[in-house]
Amino acid sequence: MDDCLIIGGGVVGLSLAWELACASLKVHVVERGEPGREASWAGAGILPAARCTPGGTPLEQLSALSRRLHGEWAARLRAETGIDTGFRECGELHVARTDDAVAVIEREAGEHVAAGVRVQRPTLAEVLAREPGLVGEWETVGAEGGGERAVNHQGACAPRSPGALGEKILAAFWLPDAAQIRNPRHLQALVAACRRGSVRLTTHAGAEDVEVHGRRIKEVVTPAGRFAAERVVICAGAWSDALLKRLGFKLPLKPIRGQMVLMKLPQPVLRCIVHEGPHYLVPRDDGRVLVGSTLEDVGFDTRTTEQAINELISFARSILPALRAAEIEHAWAGLRPGSDLPNPLIGPLPNYDNVLVAAGHFRWGLYLSPGTATLLRQVMLGEEPQIPLEDFAPQV
Repeated sequence: MDDCLIIGGGVVGLSLAWELACASLKVHVVERGEPGREASWAGAGILPAARCTPGGTPLEQLSALSRRLHGEWAARLRAETGIDTGFRECGELHVARTDDAVAVIEREAGEHVAAGVRVQRPTLAEVLAREPGLVGEWETVGAEGGGERAVNHQGACAPRSPGALGEKILAAFWLPDAAQIRNPRHLQALVAACRRGSVRLTTHAGAEDVEVHGRRIKEVVTPAGRFAAERVVICAGAWSDALLKRLGFKLPLKPIRGQMVLMKLPQPVLRCIVHEGPHYLVPRDDGRVLVGSTLEDVGFDTRTTEQAINELISFARSILPALRAAEIEHAWAGLRPGSDLPNPLIGPLPNYDNVLVAAGHFRWGLYLSPGTATLLRQVMLGEEPQIPLEDFAPQV
C-alpha cells in the first residue's frame, strides 16, 4: 500500500509529492486532468517580497519560508531535471496614475513596511534607469542649486506617461526582493522530479467519492479505479470543496476566474514586474510579457471574454507604450481556489486519523507551495512543524 495518496496534481500536490518522495515515502498522485494544467499553469508566476525580519504572523512566516525555498528549489530542480524554472530576482514596481490610486499605494507601502518587507521609494533617476520604456516625458520643476527634480504632492517621482490614458505616474514604491518564476517550466520540473523519485502519477482520475471506515478514508473512488493509502491529502484546488463535503465539511472554497494575456516582442523591453491596482506586467527573458489579471466569480467557467482581454491589452499598452507593437500571442483563464478565510487550510482534517488538507491558497498557490509542502511533510513524518499550524487548521 502507498504511504500517501495525494488528490490533486497542481503545484501544491506535486510539491508535496516531491518532498515526500525525497523522504523515501511511496507516493501516488491522482489528478482530474493532466498534472499542473489548471490554476498552477495559468498564473503569472509572481513571487512577492516577503518579511525579511524575524517573527510575524503565521501567514507572514509561511510567505517568508516559501519565498526563501523558491530559490533553493529552483536550483535543486535544475540540478535534478535540467529544467530552468525561470526563477529570477527581478523586483517589483508598484505605481499609481490617479489620485485615488496614490492613496492606495501609500497605504500598501506602509503595510509592507509594518510587515517587515523591504520597501524603497524610487527617485526619478532610479526609475528611469530601471525601466526607461515605462514612461515618456517627465514633469519636472527647478531645484535649488540648479538642475531639475521630479515632484508631486506626495514627494514621489512624477513622470508623464505617453499612454492612451494621458496620465502621469504620480507615485511609486519598489520591492527589491520580489521575484518571478515561469509556471509551466516549474511544473514541468516538478513532474520530472516526481517521476525520477518514483512518484506514481495517475491522470484523468478526479476523486468522485470516498469510502470511509470509522475515522479513516479506506479508498478513494476515481474513473481510473479505487485507490488506498496510509494517508490521504486533499489538495485539489477549486475542486477540493466537493470532496470535503462528502467528508462532512462545508468550507468556503470556490473558483475565482482570472484571465491573462501573453504579448510578444522581438526583445525584452521590461526588466521588473510592474503592478498597478489589480493589473500587472511580468516580463520574461525572451521578450514576452504576461498581462493580468481579472477576479471573476463565475463558477467553473474557464472561457475568456472579449471585454476582459481588451481591458488587459489597453492597460498594458497605456503603461508600456512599446507593447503597442507587440503580438498578442495567447489569452487564457484559470480558476483560483478562492476562500473567505484569512489563511489557506493546511493540516489534518478534524475527526479523521489519516486525512490532511492543503486548500484555499487563492492567488498564492504557486508562491506558498514549497512552504506548504514542507510543513505537511514535517507533520506526516511526526516532526514539529517549523511554523505553528493552528491558524491554518481546518475547523469542523
